[in-house]
Amino acid sequence: MTFPKIISGGQTGVDRGALDGALSRGMPCGGHCPEDRRAEDGIIDDKYPLTPLMGAGYRKRTRQNVIDSDATVMIYHAQITPKSGTELTLKTCISQHKPYLLIDMKAFSVDVASDYLIDFIKKYDIKTLNFGGSRGSVVPTIQAFTKETVELAIDKCLINKDLCQYDF
Repeated sequence: MTFPKIISGGQTGVDRGALDGALSRGMPCGGHCPEDRRAEDGIIDDKYPLTPLMGAGYRKRTRQNVIDSDATVMIYHAQITPKSGTELTLKTCISQHKPYLLIDMKAFSVDVASDYLIDFIKKYDIKTLNFGGSRGSVVPTIQAFTKETVELAIDKCLINKDLCQYDF
């Protein structure tokens, strides 16, 4: 087994933090983004290996990434905003019968969040893991929190292979 491929839609915040964490550790990553590679800060940088989804905006690519993954992690601050992309992600996970993990960054440290992430990956034997959650404009610190959580989970697995029971 290997650490799962990380996918997201490339939006600022959680999406980019997850991709940044995977890229910084040389792990596979990707996902679908809107057809024009747009995000709230402009065009998504080509360093993110995302596939534009023909005819797609934010909502369609959100649904596609849930469908393409084995499970989804959603990171938010204090509450999930009604009618947000995070709420759509959660509803899509439920309708598609996909496992999901909710992490409230207000309630957990990066260390604890990384432990929850490892346990979730092990429990569901995840090969492709989608990330979604708050945008950077809504929660400015969430991108760094997500990146650090992904990096620490990978590092813990590299240091203690028995902890994760994954081959790297």
